[in-house]
Amino acid sequence: MEKPKTKSAVPAAARSNLRDAAKRKAKTPARRTRYTWAEISEIFRRFHVQRAEPQGELEHVNAFTLLVAVVLSAQATDAGVNKATRALFAIADTPQKMLALGEAKVGEHIKTIGLWRNKAKNVIALSQALIRDHGGEVPGDRDELVKLPGVGRKTANVVLNMAFGQPTMAVDTHILRIGNRIGLAPGKTPDEVEDILVRIIPDEYMRHAHHWLILHGRYVCKARKPDCPACVIADICKAAEKTTSLPAPLIPIEPLEEAPA
Repeated sequence: MEKPKTKSAVPAAARSNLRDAAKRKAKTPARRTRYTWAEISEIFRRFHVQRAEPQGELEHVNAFTLLVAVVLSAQATDAGVNKATRALFAIADTPQKMLALGEAKVGEHIKTIGLWRNKAKNVIALSQALIRDHGGEVPGDRDELVKLPGVGRKTANVVLNMAFGQPTMAVDTHILRIGNRIGLAPGKTPDEVEDILVRIIPDEYMRHAHHWLILHGRYVCKARKPDCPACVIADICKAAEKTTSLPAPLIPIEPLEEAPA
């Protein structure tokens, strides 16, 4: 079955990433997915109807604070990071201000986050690197981002997607779980799952695909017990443990508002 041709509306800065993805798709079909091109397209069409413009749940005011928030979110919840960074970002929203604040004071702000001592060091170190190597600006290039202290491929992909509009796939625990559970992109590692997803997701949906999958994993296809009656793709899903084949009504979902602290 041939993949339907689609037009892609991708920012100019992301064209190289899109070309790389296209080359991978053309070279090696993702044989391990359990879904046809038509089924994959329908899955993401429904996610698009649910959330036309999905937003990440980490609070930030610019590319730098987004980068810091994602670095801090490792082994921590988005809600916990948001509570810790609101006051921090109010006084330090640039690498220069963060560096001037210093490691000790950064640490005071993020004490409620796991591994906060090491993360405070990384925040100061990456601020120094941004000033030294990039004029205080966050680079829109994965190779440059992963050179920064505390920044791995997943963090770089999140920043490229959210701050620069690039069609990247940041595989977190939710996406890793969903890829394997429903057979969309089975893989033992985040890199294996990412490789399949960038091959099979239609270009028109790549911009928001990782957000859709994360939110689906966080609120519907949950780790302990999937909420199949709330799933809009229950009829397409091939998970062995699904409890229904009747999809939930396909209606737009309003963005979630965080409860008061």
